[in-house]
This record gives sequence, C-alpha cells and structure tokens, in this order.
Amino acid sequence: MSWVKELARPDIVALKAYEHAAWEPSLERLHANELPWRPYGDESIAGLNRYPEPQPRALVEGLATLYGAAPQSVLVGRGSDEAIDLLTRCFCRAGRDAVLVCPPTFGMYAVSARIQGAEVVTVPLRAAADFAIDERAVLERCTPDVKIVFFCSPNNPTGNLLDEQAILRIAGKLAGRAVVVVDEAYIEFTDAPSLARHLPKLPHLAILRTLSKAHGLAGARCGTLIADPELIALLRKVMPPYAIPQLTMEAVLKQLEPAQLTESRAQVIVIRAERERLMIALPDLSRVVRVWPSAANFILAQFADAGAALELARDTHLLVRDARGYPGLGQALRITVGTPTQNNRLLEAWQ
Repeated sequence: MSWVKELARPDIVALKAYEHAAWEPSLERLHANELPWRPYGDESIAGLNRYPEPQPRALVEGLATLYGAAPQSVLVGRGSDEAIDLLTRCFCRAGRDAVLVCPPTFGMYAVSARIQGAEVVTVPLRAAADFAIDERAVLERCTPDVKIVFFCSPNNPTGNLLDEQAILRIAGKLAGRAVVVVDEAYIEFTDAPSLARHLPKLPHLAILRTLSKAHGLAGARCGTLIADPELIALLRKVMPPYAIPQLTMEAVLKQLEPAQLTESRAQVIVIRAERERLMIALPDLSRVVRVWPSAANFILAQFADAGAALELARDTHLLVRDARGYPGLGQALRITVGTPTQNNRLLEAWQ
C-alpha cells in the first residue's frame, strides 16, 4: 500500500469526490445551471457568470514553472491557509491524531488542527540559539499519533531560516510515519533554495508557497502546495470544486508574465536592502532592547516597553504587529519592512 493511504484518514482515502460540471470550454454551456449573461460591469476574460475551471490548467502550469515543479505535484488553493486546512482534515482524525508545531510560529497550523479536533503537540524553538529547531525533542515528541509536522522557514514571527539539514534529518526519520510540511512563504527574501528539490527522495515532504508576500498578491488569495502527486490527488478529493475565483486566476496569470516577475524581483531587492537598513538602525534606538536576525520581509525586535512603541507608531499612522502574545517573546514587536519613506517615519517615531 502507498504511504499516503497508510497515513491518511481511511474515510478520506475511500471518499468518492464530488463530480463537478465537465470542463469543455470549446462548447456552449447549458450544463452547470449558470446564467447565460454577464453581470453589469463584468470585465473578466471568461465571464463571472460562469463557474471557473477547477484547478485551472494554465494557472497550475504557470505556478509549476515558477517554482520548478511538475504540474502533477502542484495544488493551487486560496492562500497557504487552505492547504494547511486540507492537510489537517485529510490526515487527522478528531480526538485521535495530532500535529506537531514549533512555537513561536505561524498560528494557523494549530488553529486548523484544533478546528479538526486534533491534538497540538508543541516543541518550542530554541530561543537561546536564535530560534533553532530542537531536533531531538521534535523526534522524541513524534509519537505514532502525530500525522503532520509543520515547520515555517523563514519562520514567522521570528524571521530566521531554519536549519535545512535538521529538517531533512527529521523528514528522513519520519518517513512512513508523518507528513513533514515546510512553509516557505518568505523564501523569496532569502538566497536559500526551496526544499522542494528534495521531494524525489522524500515524498512525504510537502512545501507551501504563496504569492501573497514577494509577489504582492495578498488580496488575490493564491497559495500553492508542492507535494507527491498522490498526496495532491488525495487533497483534491476534499477541496471544493470551484475553489479558485476567476478574478484571482486572471490576476495571477498576469503577475506570472515575464515583465511582472522582473518587477517583483526588483521590489524584493528593495525590501531586502531596507530590511538591512532597519536592522542596523533599530539597535541604536534607546527603546529597542534587541533585534533578531531576519531572512524575511519583517523584523522581530524586543522593546523596553512594547506598548509605548505601538502607540508611538500609531501616532504616525503606522501599524506594527504586537508579538507579545507569542510564547517567550515578552515585549516583542514584529515590524513589516515598508517603503523607505514609511521606514523613515517609523524610525523617527521611535527616536
């Protein structure tokens, strides 16, 4: 039996997926109970009166090219959040299975697990080692109940790249036992290659990518899961049939054109330069206690009084993220790198 069928929920493996209306764009559509006229003001290419193509081929192929993956290894969803939810629903039985997370990290891994009724096993990152993975503890806590291990690299909210070799060692030892998911939402802001290149040897590894950050499409809601084709096929059984809105598809395809990709890369260069400038300037401010290294488009900083720093930022009409709710972060704030003008205003507010 395949590793997917061994690990996934038996009822999902046996599930017969919903059969959506046939997708044959060369024929006129009288089979999907759609209105035959476009709504007023509709300027979309395909028409918003029509259901969109399930897993649009052009979009899947475009994202596969962008990420250097095979199209059959790509699942497109409404942001990375949808893939996190699908993975949790397909592998975790309520009251029986668990996911493992390494806080402080992105909160949706635990939220999705709890919605599903799965246990959340926590192995904190090693704060004293700049939030490195506690490799031994992760493996010790991975009981047979743990079906998914989530890593975020660069990690949100700490900003650090996790040790690739540690992730690969963990994935190697969990083969046949759990899916190891690596969220690479911020990888474009680093020089590190994607771990997706290891999928041929580690089929239970799954990689999350998103257009929300480096490509400026947070409002379009488009994320990608890169994984074993059998895992992709399983998740498609659970995914709603028309998940990708037509306007999202058209916006993304435009962004994947060569000129737009060139512009995105240029903007990433600016963000990285501004990130380095902020990381030099912030420690010189008396109210800043510590600034952690960052490989993302944000910086985590410890303040003498985070509440006062938040209010000073708001007084200049800028919002930064209060990170005090994360375990072990004390008086920390997460600062998204903005334009040079915005960054100057923030530094002036905190002088």
